[in-house]
Amino acid sequence: MKRFAWMAALGLMGIVLASCNGGSGENGGGGNTAEQHDFSSKTGDDIGTKLASVDGMEVGTEDFDRVARRMRPRAGEVTDEFKQEVMDELVNETLLYQEALRQGIDKDPKIRKMMVNTLLKRDVYGTLDPEEITDEELRAYFEEHKEDFVVPEKVQIKRILIKAGNDKDAARIKANEVQQDVSDDPAQFKSLAQEHSQGPYARRGGDLGFVGKKGKPGVDQAVIDAAFALEKGEVSEVIETEDGFHIIYVPNKRERVERTFEQMKGSVLRKVKSDRYNDLHDTYVQRLKDGANVELDETALAGYDYQFEQRGAPGAGPVRLTPPTGGGELGIKEGADAVKVAPSETR
Repeated sequence: MKRFAWMAALGLMGIVLASCNGGSGENGGGGNTAEQHDFSSKTGDDIGTKLASVDGMEVGTEDFDRVARRMRPRAGEVTDEFKQEVMDELVNETLLYQEALRQGIDKDPKIRKMMVNTLLKRDVYGTLDPEEITDEELRAYFEEHKEDFVVPEKVQIKRILIKAGNDKDAARIKANEVQQDVSDDPAQFKSLAQEHSQGPYARRGGDLGFVGKKGKPGVDQAVIDAAFALEKGEVSEVIETEDGFHIIYVPNKRERVERTFEQMKGSVLRKVKSDRYNDLHDTYVQRLKDGANVELDETALAGYDYQFEQRGAPGAGPVRLTPPTGGGELGIKEGADAVKVAPSETR
């Protein structure tokens, strides 16, 4: 029979820790030093019928049922031998959980976020019944936010950028020469861009991709506006901006597409659920704040010289709690990392 060991201990942590007031002790602690922690705070209401006690922590039928479902009897029937195997596994799991607390593993940032994740899934997001969201509410939301479900008009922009440098006149002359070459044969735009463009998209033949009217980061809005004013297949005159001189080619356009409620009903439901989840989250957190004593040391905060970590560094980026969208598990994302409560391993 497979042992569930560490994974099982972590799976139990998010459920049991809230009812255990033992704390985490010193890192690196070990042994059966039960006096370091009070593991006796689980009540009969939490565990069902008491079946055992491990260093003062009672375990009962609720946890037994959870482990038994995971293990399943080999012969398809519940024998005394199977019940003893389940109990052995449950005792081992509890011991590992207690040792994790002694070593302060509950203080690990990812474990703490996993615990927050479990709390939100159970007490906040789990309280929303999607069946309560009616078609009338969805349709009203769609009508009010119709523009959010429109596929906007976009143009494919190819650009050659000649930077002004120290000799603006020379740069303008070069840009005009390149523009004439492109106008004579737009098919050579890619090779001309790779040869002459000083923009960040030069290696891609100056292709900025399909861009909407709201623009693209790092590209002057004047370039975007000029591109939208062109017909498909048309080459612009030389356009001057603070970046330098631009030659624009628009090989393709995508028209604006309006979609019906029936087409977008699934997306509307996800939007409405997301709004509901946000409201539930804010209400729940505000209730906790109202009952808490939060003291902010504004002097210490103002004097703290925080340095941004490089993008992609471990632990970088804000924590984002993502509500479930399709009945799946609630994920916690931090930077490029994601923590999820893993499903239990089976035999």
